[in-house]
Amino acid sequence: MNITQLLADITPTSIDIEIQGLCLNAANVQTGDVFVALQGQSTHGSDYVDQAIENGCVAVLLDSQELECGVPTVRIDNLKQHLPALANRCYPQAAQVQVVGVTGTNGKTSVSYFISQLLDQLGVKNGLIGTLGITRSNVRSNNTTPDILTLYKVLHQYYLEGIDTAVLEVSSHALDQNRVAGVNFKQAVFTNLTQDHLDYHQNMDKYRDTKLKLFSLDSIKSVVINRDDAQGANFLAAAKSTTQTTYGLDDFEQINANTQGFLCQLDGFVFEIPLLGRFNLSNVLAALNSVEQLGFERARIIPLLHHLFPPTGRMQRIKNTLAWVDYAHTPDAIENAINTLQTHYPDHKIRLVFGCGGDRDQDKRAKMGKIASKLANTIVLTNDNPRSEDPQAIINDILGGIDDSFELDITLDRQLAIETAITTLSENECLLIAGKGHESTQEFKDKTLVLSDIEIAQNALG
Repeated sequence: MNITQLLADITPTSIDIEIQGLCLNAANVQTGDVFVALQGQSTHGSDYVDQAIENGCVAVLLDSQELECGVPTVRIDNLKQHLPALANRCYPQAAQVQVVGVTGTNGKTSVSYFISQLLDQLGVKNGLIGTLGITRSNVRSNNTTPDILTLYKVLHQYYLEGIDTAVLEVSSHALDQNRVAGVNFKQAVFTNLTQDHLDYHQNMDKYRDTKLKLFSLDSIKSVVINRDDAQGANFLAAAKSTTQTTYGLDDFEQINANTQGFLCQLDGFVFEIPLLGRFNLSNVLAALNSVEQLGFERARIIPLLHHLFPPTGRMQRIKNTLAWVDYAHTPDAIENAINTLQTHYPDHKIRLVFGCGGDRDQDKRAKMGKIASKLANTIVLTNDNPRSEDPQAIINDILGGIDDSFELDITLDRQLAIETAITTLSENECLLIAGKGHESTQEFKDKTLVLSDIEIAQNALG
């Protein structure tokens, strides 16, 4: 594509350059790309523009002042508002891919993975885009939902590779920032709504209303909604689609927990689900109903549920121990995770290692502390991702919800906290390492460390 075609009806330009793609992140620019430098990314002599040029960009689009930088530049007023049109022109086949959007506070990753796994078993080639990355693509993203240019690029590539179905985790940030504008959503799935991201949305009403936007899109043909959640009715009311499906744990005729998962009966089928936690039963029902609405018979899907497995860092068992790593980082999620171990190991005590992230919702810290001290037998407080905040100040916020009489340890060094907890675990204890799940780094104000809860726990066992 020529850049004049790209900018047609947006702004006139005499630049005659063939381009390969568009990119908002200078670090991800590839040879032939146009670097889109939004306000705040580009100033005179910006390192971002220099980096983009070093990586091979052939032109720069700006929404700020003109910039002399060695490649042609085009200034466009309100550049951000033009991103959907630019993405659609550069990646026209993206709209040919049908997208299943999964949103909610907890469960997005697991539900998305389960839908993708079921489609794989049914012979449907599909792509998965979310917290753990982007499958079937060499494109990278650091966000649950990629920026709009990256998202369109991936969907465009999917279509060219014969993939016509994508499963996308849709965050509230992405909806609020129009990162999914124009995407061909055919289905929306709602898992649940509990406290999170109030540092961004201010209150639960705004948080909910942002997520509701997905369900009111004209392109949506079917919605799948968790009726066990108190907000489920609001999501049903917002949906414009004629096909509306709800799910709840009472769909099961029988549920029996064991140390490996659950023995269930559903629609007359008796089978095992090798996943811990009743919340995972809810996630499985979401995936089942989603795939059914995509055109597959329920009786064909149910026998496949036995083969589901959790995504990395989601109630992931460490080897053959009674230790698990989970991404739980909200009050609701940490309560569910602890209850899960109590359900499957009722005769065991629970040891919990966790912290809270810096520069995020401070209100949830004391709430998580209160829940943890109410449900766990012993607690080790440690760093999560402190980011720019003082680690001890974060710990103090958590302690605000814990009674002074509760005995706990504070070990700010997360690696040491995990190693000590797993090597001193007794036979009658389960260990939950919560908060970071799949993450492979730890963010501080002045540094980012390579750190994986999973690897630390595994290595500690020798």
